[in-house]
Amino acid sequence: MLDLRPATDVLARLVQGVRDAQLGEPTPCVDMTVGDLLDHIDGLSLAFTAAATKVPPADCPRGPSADASRLGDDWRTRIPVRLTALANAWRDQSAWEGMTEAGGLELPGEVAGIVALDEVVVHGWDLAVASGQEFTCDRELLNAVHQFARQTVAENPHGTPGLFGPPVAVPDDAPLLDRVLGLTGRDSAWRPAR
Repeated sequence: MLDLRPATDVLARLVQGVRDAQLGEPTPCVDMTVGDLLDHIDGLSLAFTAAATKVPPADCPRGPSADASRLGDDWRTRIPVRLTALANAWRDQSAWEGMTEAGGLELPGEVAGIVALDEVVVHGWDLAVASGQEFTCDRELLNAVHQFARQTVAENPHGTPGLFGPPVAVPDDAPLLDRVLGLTGRDSAWRPAR
């Protein structure tokens, strides 16, 4: 069992730091603007909270999305509240046990928890770099994401649709964050064109 709160706190801070003028800017996620990414983060917060509690949310009938037009006006307050709820839901040992559902897939709770962490950490970096903010990550959580990403790439060396793009080569002695990003199909040197 991992405490996701350090990662969700970082992501919540990043969400609050996005300026309105940045919503149409590109991100490291192919064909996704900052606004689209924020909508995706909002949706995954609900989906993985539901995965932890094993109760589908009544207010989240839609599947994963990435559509800035769905953000609404309260996204800077709503998304951080949902990220806190996500972290709190995964503090319960029962969240990590048994089977659950996320993104239309049935999977063990312990796997869903790691996928939730991966989503929060990697999209945290995506949002930080796209909006010119600093990204940090708790070392224990980054190690867990690295282990998960390595295992996923070993099973799917050309990428995992909906989760990771094809891996980007990174030197073995690169910083851990760069290795995680490479495994998830990201170039750690990516910056938005100015």
